[in-house]
Amino acid sequence: MQLTVTIHDDVAERLGSSDAMARRALEAFALEEFREGRIEKPDLRRILELPTRDALDGFLKAHGVYEPYAIADLDLEREDLRRLGF
Repeated sequence: MQLTVTIHDDVAERLGSSDAMARRALEAFALEEFREGRIEKPDLRRILELPTRDALDGFLKAHGVYEPYAIADLDLEREDLRRLGF
């Protein structure tokens, strides 16, 4: 899906290239949807085309979004380590 947003030219000139603005708008929109609980981490990762869970976690941390660490997270990390041979 594509969305179009209209921004006055004088403002757009100060905001940078259209590609940079499009990325920032996508990130802001997706992050807000995640914070509001309308999408989950796998959705956010797909929308932002982040290659790994680590990249997603880095994105969330950079934007001040911290989630409590759960036993399920530990289990996932253990499984990842097992697959890597540790």
